[in-house]
Amino acid sequence: MRDHLAGKEMEVGRFYEQRNQWLAAVTRFRSVIEEYQTTSHTPEALMRLTECYLALGVPEEARKSAAVLGANYPGTKWYRRAYDLMQRHPGNAVTPAAAPAPTPAPAAAPKTGA
Repeated sequence: MRDHLAGKEMEVGRFYEQRNQWLAAVTRFRSVIEEYQTTSHTPEALMRLTECYLALGVPEEARKSAAVLGANYPGTKWYRRAYDLMQRHPGNAVTPAAAPAPTPAPAAAPKTGA
């Protein structure tokens, strides 16, 4: 019965997510995680939270959701999707460290005419 109720919350959350109503979707997905954490819908709810948080512009919250997903459900398709999503997000791209500017060569001493 709890799995069925969690499924209904997921359905409503996906409805809101498809319509770009991110906060309403977050509320539904969080309720799945908080009230129905032992159901089969929890991994998807965590991945959907990652999507919504990125859409809302809060990448730190998205990272937290993805980390919980990776720690508890590392072999699932939902974790792979969240991982790929986080890698594609511009704020998470790995950039090489800036190379130091080259040191200018000392100026040549003026030649004296002899």
